[in-house]
Order: sequence, then structure tokens, then C-alpha cells
Amino acid sequence: MSASTSIRSVSTQQAPAAENKHAARSRRDRIHGWSFMAPFLLFFGLFLIWPLIHGIVMSFTGKSLTGANSSFLGFANYAEALGDVDMWHALGNTLYFTVISTVPLVLVALLMAALVNMGLPAQWLWRLSFFAPFLLASTVVSLFFVWMFNPQLGLVNEVLSKVGIAPVDWLNNPDIAMWSIVIATLWWTVGFNFLLYLAAMQNIPQAHFEAASLDGAGGWRQFFSITLPQINQTTIMIVILQVLASLKIFDQVYQMTGGGPGGTTRTIVQYIFETGFTGYRLGYSAAISYIFFGLIVVVSIAQFAITRKRSA
Repeated sequence: MSASTSIRSVSTQQAPAAENKHAARSRRDRIHGWSFMAPFLLFFGLFLIWPLIHGIVMSFTGKSLTGANSSFLGFANYAEALGDVDMWHALGNTLYFTVISTVPLVLVALLMAALVNMGLPAQWLWRLSFFAPFLLASTVVSLFFVWMFNPQLGLVNEVLSKVGIAPVDWLNNPDIAMWSIVIATLWWTVGFNFLLYLAAMQNIPQAHFEAASLDGAGGWRQFFSITLPQINQTTIMIVILQVLASLKIFDQVYQMTGGGPGGTTRTIVQYIFETGFTGYRLGYSAAISYIFFGLIVVVSIAQFAITRKRSA
């Protein structure tokens, strides 16, 4: 037998062994991967997938918090919800809050980031001051602004009285209560958007600004022609995140006004909560929550389509 024939024979015998070794290694890697993922998948299924499925099933029943009347009702809960005036009113309040809060939360964050990015002294202090409120609990922020907006003892009315403006009942005036919640939300959460904008601005290459300066472009021209276009994707992301967060508002409203006065600040999440845990109608509240979930999905798809079209 020639040497070349012997080598081919040995290679032929080693090939299956190498393939088996590779297959065993791949199988072992998969087992290790699934082992690392198992705790997450367990909690994901237990606290997200199962409640989602259970909620959908419950929305087709007359389940009550007292345990009575758990019979299957079909689409009766959904039909009732679509004709529920109070639900539509709460949804309208939610959309109104989303519109009037998203604009200042984006613009104020952009302004704050631009000021810090200019190179103000003690930047660490500005960053800390702008972002620190975001770390507070909602109960702390709500209690703080309840005292600030107190019509008799609040600091806001005290300042207004110094300039000759009559005291305002901020949280009990139907025309102003929602704006009061917007002010509290702005002070509390604008720091997160500020941080995203600041990170985006500091990632813009300085060569762009240097080239613009050589061409005679001033600060404002550079801001509108370089900074804003460069952070366009960040702005889109912030708007999407802010809209989704505003649609789910609950804490501030429940703690500051309780949905009043006269239901003018009651949001859809609060209405779902009250229907299920005050009215004891868990099945009906589940149906409302999935109608609201469908609305959020539609808004998300619309925002994604608009973003994709603008990018194209």
C-alpha cells in the first residue's frame, strides 16, 4: 500500500470522529446556553406570558373580585366597553395628557442638553441637577407638588402673590388640574430625555463644527444645520418612548388628584384599576385593558411606519 493511500485511509477514519466531537461540543454548548436562559424564561413565562393569557381568557368572562359570576360571556364585555362613555372620557383625558406633555418633555430636554453641551462651568453639577429628580419615587414627587400647589400654603401661589396674581386652585380647577400634573411630570421625568439628548450631542464629531466655523456659520446656524439633523434619530426615539410612557400614566394622577375634579384628570389606566378593584368587575376591566393594549399597538405601528418613511 502506498503512503498516499495510507494517509487517505487515516483521514477517512478521523473525519467521523471529528464530526462526532463537533456535534458533542455543539450539543454541550446548547445545553449550557439553555441552562443560563432557563431562570429568565421561567420568570418571563410566569410573570408575563401567563398573566397575558390569563387576562385574555378572563376578559371573556364575568369574573368578579368576589369570585361570583365567572361564566363565559363571549364578547359582551368588549361590546359594553365600546359603548362605555366613562371609558371614552378617560381615554380622551389620557390622549390629552399625552399631547400636552410630550411636546414640553421633548423641547425642554433638548434645551437643557444644548445648554450643558455648550460647555458651561461645573457640568457635573448641571447634569446631576437635571437628572436627579428622575431618581425620585412617584409618591415623593406627587406629595412634593401637592404641597407646592396648595392654594393656601403652597409656594407657587406665594410667589404669584408677590407679583400681584391671585391665588390659583391648581389641583381642584377643572381647567388647570391636568396642566398641574404635566408640570409635575415635566420636572420629574425630563432628566431622562435630557441624558439621551446630551449623549447624542456629545457623539457628534467636532470636525463638523470646526468646518462650519471656517465657513462662517455662527452658533445658531450650527445648531439648526448640524446638531438637530445629527440627533434626529434620538429625537424620534425620545418621542416614541415618551408617547408610550404618557399613555400609561397612573401614579401622578392617582396621588395628586385622584382623577378629579369631576373626572377631568382620570386616565384610562386609573379607570381600569377602579373598574376591577373598586367595582369588582375583573372580567370587564380586563376587556378594557386589552382594548387599550390594542390602541397602544396601533400607535406603536403608526410611529414605526412614520419613522421608517422618514428614514427612507
